[in-house]
Amino acid sequence: MAECAGPARDPDPDRASVGTAPSLPTWLVPRPRLTDRLARGVLGPLTVIVGPVGAGKTALALEWAHTRRLPGPLAWVTCDGRAEQSCVFWPRVIGALREAGVDVPESVTSEAEPLLVAALAADLHQRGEPVVLVLDDFQPAPGSAIADGVSSLLRHLPGVLRLVVLARRDPPLHLRRGRLTSEVTELRTGDLAFDDRETAALLAQHGIDVPKQTVSTLRRRTDGWAAGLRLAAMSMEKRCDPERFVTQFAGDDEAIASYLVEEVLDLQPDGMRRLLLTTSVLDQVNAELAVELSGEDAGLHFAALVRENSFLQPVGQGWYRCHQMFADVLRMCLRHEKPGLVAPLHRRAAAWLGEHGLLADAVRHLLAAGDWDQAGRLIVDRLAIGQVLGLTKLRLPSELTRRLPEQPPTENPEPALLAAAVALAHDDDQGCCRYLDLAERLLADLTAQEDRAVRCRLAHAVIRMDLLRSRSPQEAGAAAADAESALARLPHAALAQHPEILALTLAIRGGGELRTGSLKAAEASLTGGLKAAGAAGNGALRRDCLIELALLDALRGRFRAADELAAQATQPPLPAWTVAERSQASLRLVRAWVELVRAEPCRARHELAGAKAVLGALPDVFLSEVGSLVAGLAKAVEQGGSAPAPIADVVAASRLPRSVLRAMGPACVSLLDSARHRIAVTPVQQRTARPTLTLMSAPAAPTERLSARERDVLNRLAQMMTTEEIAEELYLSVNTVKTHLKSVYRKLSVTRRSAAVRRARELQLL
Repeated sequence: MAECAGPARDPDPDRASVGTAPSLPTWLVPRPRLTDRLARGVLGPLTVIVGPVGAGKTALALEWAHTRRLPGPLAWVTCDGRAEQSCVFWPRVIGALREAGVDVPESVTSEAEPLLVAALAADLHQRGEPVVLVLDDFQPAPGSAIADGVSSLLRHLPGVLRLVVLARRDPPLHLRRGRLTSEVTELRTGDLAFDDRETAALLAQHGIDVPKQTVSTLRRRTDGWAAGLRLAAMSMEKRCDPERFVTQFAGDDEAIASYLVEEVLDLQPDGMRRLLLTTSVLDQVNAELAVELSGEDAGLHFAALVRENSFLQPVGQGWYRCHQMFADVLRMCLRHEKPGLVAPLHRRAAAWLGEHGLLADAVRHLLAAGDWDQAGRLIVDRLAIGQVLGLTKLRLPSELTRRLPEQPPTENPEPALLAAAVALAHDDDQGCCRYLDLAERLLADLTAQEDRAVRCRLAHAVIRMDLLRSRSPQEAGAAAADAESALARLPHAALAQHPEILALTLAIRGGGELRTGSLKAAEASLTGGLKAAGAAGNGALRRDCLIELALLDALRGRFRAADELAAQATQPPLPAWTVAERSQASLRLVRAWVELVRAEPCRARHELAGAKAVLGALPDVFLSEVGSLVAGLAKAVEQGGSAPAPIADVVAASRLPRSVLRAMGPACVSLLDSARHRIAVTPVQQRTARPTLTLMSAPAAPTERLSARERDVLNRLAQMMTTEEIAEELYLSVNTVKTHLKSVYRKLSVTRRSAAVRRARELQLL
């Protein structure tokens, strides 16, 4: 089958003769972006076009030969691939040169092969003018007479021979040497892939007009493979609904499968064929994994496989990806020929991937093998339950949440825990509780396996924390205590890789400490949770920690800091709320208090109404008490600081912890004094006065100014960045950042990060 397809552009009247090149196909799709590269490439000694069967190599070279200006006469030789014989190859080359108008003396053809190459090189060198030689389907074995002869021509004819090679694998022409000297131009499988515009042009040749989105889908499904697109277009001509056909089109399509089996798979030796089939279960493969799946004997073919098969594309660090359509065909053949081998191959792949830290890929293979039990054990053992719950930026495969079995295995707690996490991810709270109860019963049998039991109990606690933190803070606090107990019994190195567990635990603990009046402990926990949430990439936890810290600052009377933290919590990239949560009520309470300080009691009432609506659906005694106290303050402010009942009575009647009330007292008194002061000033003065967010005397400025670099570090400190993150962003060493931090602490007269940020905000340095 032809390798590409559409009408070509008009030939360049100034170009050199195409010589022995085949005629230009009428179905060719113009690809100027690639012919431009070819035109530049032939200005050098060697241009290589490497791609699998059907990639469009020949069609591209023909378009270039017929439409672009050539540096000299063109001789086109169509080889016989691997079957090419030296005694046939060289006469073909000489014949093509003569047909292109290059005068090759008869004395050259009368020489034996080694002398023939030398004589041809001498004659062309004497000619002095550039000659373009295209070798189509050039696949000699490394070290063969043909390969050595062509390499010799290249070496002895610099500036004269412009060689263009079309092949399914890298030709043995010392490409690495050419790359070092920039003397080789390469177009490979990825370059040859059709883009959306070219795909649409090919479909238009068959009278198919579909939306751009459908064109993109087809191009992605075929990886831009020219033959696959052409076969798909031919099938779409016969369909009344081409868009639906595209959604179902894959490598197991009969036309695609027949073409690839006949043109590629059936031509492979037995060992190579076995290696292709057994590794087809993988999305990506390297040599070690190939040996694991196929055995030492088949593994010996791996180097030859990646060298000779252009359907395998390097993706870096020794890994290769199989072309999507070819991979579909290989998997179909494996299912038909060795159906009993598919599941064991997936399990072996999962075992190797799990041992090498590729958890998501390992889980994907276990699910493909239908081994839910082992998938659960792997996830729980690696402390990765947070990846199922969505607590991290890195997620486990989406197949996990689509494949919840009707009845998970009940012999071990791990699959029950996995089922609970998946149910919670689906917002199935009842199912989650049912599986948690099952896991709790099964955990009783693990007393003899301490490490495994600890990991299971930690997973159990993490799921409970995520389930309960929005519905029952007290029960979530108990789950956090269980998590901390389990965390204390696990290696620190294992926990360092899972900051999401620490983030969730500290966020819940900090919220609990805030509600019991342990303000200093709450600040430490919430700050630690904020940092861990940032490391885990959990925007929702970062947002909630910021809001709790804002509420904490508001309770202490630090309204400017509270306002800034609240603003940070509602700005991208932190997520907005999709359902009602208690943190929304906390945020509204902070805003209400800030509006009171700004002498805007009406706005404060509006925020209080919003908080009350959230707390009506999600009761929280602590937040309700804070709301009642702020409402009392709003009433006093509206009356100019002289409420019918003194504000002291409002504070005394509150059920908030005494430590919280003690912290709030000075702020309440200052706020009311401010209200009385506004009563005493004229209306004009009220309109021109600028409300302030601090009710305390302004702190003294630092005796020594911060340098520009210290301000840079301080700004990033306020963003809760780690020392390492600050160093990376500012292109500094970690030690240099630490030195700047010490200087900042000294100048601001503080000893901690949080104190430095708070002090900087009070001084309006941030």
